[in-house]
Amino acid sequence: MATQDFASHAGHSGAPAAAESAWSGGGSPFAIGSKKLGMWLFIVSDAITFSALLMAYSYVRVASADWPTPFHFYPSVIKATVMTFFLLSSSVTMVMAVRAAKLGERASAVKWILGTMAGGLAFIVLHAIEWADLIHEGVRLFQNPWGSPLFGASFFTLTGLHMTHVAVGVTYLGVIAVLFGSGRLDAEVVEVSGLYWHFVDLVWMFIFPLVYLLSVKMG
Repeated sequence: MATQDFASHAGHSGAPAAAESAWSGGGSPFAIGSKKLGMWLFIVSDAITFSALLMAYSYVRVASADWPTPFHFYPSVIKATVMTFFLLSSSVTMVMAVRAAKLGERASAVKWILGTMAGGLAFIVLHAIEWADLIHEGVRLFQNPWGSPLFGASFFTLTGLHMTHVAVGVTYLGVIAVLFGSGRLDAEVVEVSGLYWHFVDLVWMFIFPLVYLLSVKMG
């Protein structure tokens, strides 16, 4: 009787008999927006790819007795440090863009996104110059003047894939800036694009010491 009375009271008061769990799926599975969940799944899968490449690079480096050390402290490592500075600075501007978007400041968010794109473009330009210098010195996919022929293939594959991600990210942010500035997108989309950009920056923080700092030509 007590159970029937409770059910009857709940029905008359309009209160739901059982609250739906935020983790039950639907429009926001796992208590997260579908766009953000999709980006996280992409980041996880992409992280596996970069992890495999970093491990492969580390293996061929350790297994090769004559692994080249072509990077002089100046200008190669200095240039790579400047590239790192631009990329890390772009992460800061991306954080500011997400903050402005959540506050509803569309014009400010677009300016910060453009600043992020500028940092990414500077990184790409410096990286392309570095590639051109190495190619001019005789580095090819399976040959170079200094040692193990695997250096070129592993270097160009790892840094090339990352640079492609940066280029895609710059294009992606350009589209977001236009659509968000015109009011056709909400703040969540800016936050999702920020997740991608921070991931790209994080990957570089593994590549920079492994490829550059550990390959400095001494003397």
